[in-house]
Amino acid sequence: MAVPKRKTTPMKRGQRRSHDSLKSVNWVEDSNTGEAKRRHHIDLKTGMYRGRQVLDEAE
Repeated sequence: MAVPKRKTTPMKRGQRRSHDSLKSVNWVEDSNTGEAKRRHHIDLKTGMYRGRQVLDEAE
């Protein structure tokens, strides 16, 4: 079984974990309704995506 020769320093451990943090969600104003929505996601109220009707409107 492989055993590390030296203890991993806090700096190296932090560099390895630098991409594990949570990213903030990017919200934009919808051009049709004016409500906040996530970018590159379907608007579930209207069913629109990039100016096209993708889903039926929610009742």
